[in-house]
Amino acid sequence: MEAMNTISQVLLALFAIYLTYKFLQAIRLVPNQYAHIVERLGNYHKTLGPGFHALIPFIDKVVYKQDLREETIEVEPQECFTKDNVKVEVDGVLYLSVMDPVNASYGVTDYRYASVQLAQTTTRSVIGQMDLDETFEERAKMSMEVVNVLSEVETLWGIKVHRYEIKNINTPQTVQRAMEKQMTAERERRAVIARSEGVRDSRVNDAQGRRAEIVNISEAEMQRRINEAEGWAKEIEAIAEATAVSIEQLADALSKPKGKEAMQLQLKEKYLRVLEGLGKDENKIILPKDISNYNALMEGLALDDLNSEEKK
Repeated sequence: MEAMNTISQVLLALFAIYLTYKFLQAIRLVPNQYAHIVERLGNYHKTLGPGFHALIPFIDKVVYKQDLREETIEVEPQECFTKDNVKVEVDGVLYLSVMDPVNASYGVTDYRYASVQLAQTTTRSVIGQMDLDETFEERAKMSMEVVNVLSEVETLWGIKVHRYEIKNINTPQTVQRAMEKQMTAERERRAVIARSEGVRDSRVNDAQGRRAEIVNISEAEMQRRINEAEGWAKEIEAIAEATAVSIEQLADALSKPKGKEAMQLQLKEKYLRVLEGLGKDENKIILPKDISNYNALMEGLALDDLNSEEKK
């Protein structure tokens, strides 16, 4: 009898502990950026936001706890074939967050796994439409395609895909060696082109320098000749003006009294000085027949005729 009483007391104590646990379990403290999905008798009842909440024991039950913060999900490496039948291994990182906790709980079994699978299949499809060289150049395009495909199921799954980044695109060793050889050949080709362009530019610059030098020299020579011609012209003009002035002064002198006698006196002096130098050996000249007849020479100058004409 005592054994039965002991057993019943133990059962009552366990039942009391269970009730206490259930009542305590009905009290919920939801952290910030979290959402708890509550079912009542197996059906969706409400979503608990951050804060304190009291549920009905044995009737209400928290079945899902959703984290509303942005998540970083690793997309495992997968093998893909490009358009030119090259096998590459691609992995990436997916950034998403839960926007609708209800759809994230009931719209899909596991939105994380589903998002990763959809990202992988989309990546394979996009890479299959590109050549190997394009896959390295069009990473942004591939990422955008994955985001666009996932955006079609955002409402159904209650998530928001922010971005998808491709981490690595690995190629086989044979392809890497071939690409290295191609890059080496391309660098050598660019180096040859750069050297040839440098030589061409150097020759062009030299030719332009020589041409500019020749032009400068020719312009300087032209300017020198112009200056000399202008100088000669001014000199001839000055001589002509001086000659004209001297002729006018000579004419004025001859028209004055005793002008003729003064002119004849000067001519005689010059004539005598010329005769003094005729005896030199280096002089070779043609002389009149009678150089001593000075009066005949003076008559040839017709000074008397000039005076008579001026008097008239």
